[in-house]
Amino acid sequence: MSSRAEFLKRLEDWGAALTNSILKLQEPVMEIPARTLSNTIWDEKARMLRLGPEKLQRRFLDMKEARRFMQTVLMLRLIVEAIREDVYPTIRDLYYNGKHTIVFKDPLGRTHRENTWDEQAESNAVIEDIEVAANVLREEMGVSADVKGKIVGPIVVRSQGYELDASKFGETALSLPVNVDALEIVKVEATYVLVVEKDAIFQRLVREKFWSQENAILVTAKGMPDRATRRFIRRLNEEYKLPVYVLTDGDPYGWYIYSVYKSGSIKLSYESERLATPDAKFLGLTATDIDAYKISDNYVIAANDRDIKRAQELLRYPWFQKPEWTREVNLFLRKKKKVEIEALSTHGLKFLHDYLRDKIRGRKFID
Repeated sequence: MSSRAEFLKRLEDWGAALTNSILKLQEPVMEIPARTLSNTIWDEKARMLRLGPEKLQRRFLDMKEARRFMQTVLMLRLIVEAIREDVYPTIRDLYYNGKHTIVFKDPLGRTHRENTWDEQAESNAVIEDIEVAANVLREEMGVSADVKGKIVGPIVVRSQGYELDASKFGETALSLPVNVDALEIVKVEATYVLVVEKDAIFQRLVREKFWSQENAILVTAKGMPDRATRRFIRRLNEEYKLPVYVLTDGDPYGWYIYSVYKSGSIKLSYESERLATPDAKFLGLTATDIDAYKISDNYVIAANDRDIKRAQELLRYPWFQKPEWTREVNLFLRKKKKVEIEALSTHGLKFLHDYLRDKIRGRKFID
C-alpha cells in the first residue's frame, strides 16, 4: 500500500499545476473523467461496470464551470490541509468546513453573495471528482463516511496492532473500519461468505449461530452497501478465494443491491475494480421462490408502481440480461408479487436455515 504522504504529494502536484498555469497568465483547466451514465461501460469480460474514456474540462474562465472549479479547488485545499495536519475528517466535516458565503462586488458596484455549496450532495460530488481526477481514493486520503458493515465468523483481523476475532463477539459483531485495506487479515477458516441485505436477519442468524454451524462469515451493510463493506467482501473473495453468496428480499430493490455487490454501481463505476465481486452468487429470494418453496399468500406482498418501474429499469441494464435474470424479472412483472426474507417463516422460523442450505448445497443460485 502507498502511504498517505504519497497520496498527499499527488494532490499537491495537481494543485501546483493549476497554480503554475495562473503564474504563467494562462487559464487554469482541470481535466476530469466524466462520471456520467453515458460514460459508464459494461465490461462483459470482467463482468463489471467501468468508467469510460470520456473526459470533461473544467475551465476557470467558463461561467458555467467557474463555481464548480472554485468548489474543486476549495475541497482540494481542505483535504490537503487535513493530510498535512494528520487528521481524518468525515465528508460531513469537509462540507461544514468549506461552507461559507463569498461576498463580492461587480464592476457596476452591485453586491453579490455566493455560497460555496448549498447542500452536502454538492461537496460529496466534488470529492468524487477529486478522486477520479487525481486517482486517489477517498479512503486513501483519510476522508471517512458512515460505514454500516458488520461481520461475524471464523476470521481474525489486526487493526492498529490489536487482533480482533470476529467469532468472539457474542451476539454482537465486528464493525468494519472506513479503510478496510488497512485491516490485516491474520487468519480465515471459513468455507464461504454469506452477505445478508437486512440487519434484522443478520442479527437473527448471528444469535442462532448459523455462521458457526456452517463455518461461514456473515456480512451485512444494512441495505444498500457502503464502499468499505463492498471492498472487504471483494478482498475475501479475491485474496482467500471464498465463495460469496448474497441474500436479499425478493423484489427489484433487493436484486439491484445484489448487482451492486457483484458488478458495481453507475455512480462509483470508477471504483468497480476494487469494490465489485463478479463471482458473487445470488441465493434469493427470487420470484420463482414463491411457488418453488410454497410461500403462503399471507406472506406475499403486491408490487407497487415504484417496484414495477424499478423492475423495468433492471431489464434495461446489460448486467441483468442473463436468461436466469430476465426470466425472474419478467415473472415478477407478470405476477406483480414480491416477498421479504421473513416470508420464509411460512414453514416455521427455522426454515430460513433450511432454505439457505438447500440453495447453497443444491447450487440453486444465480451467477
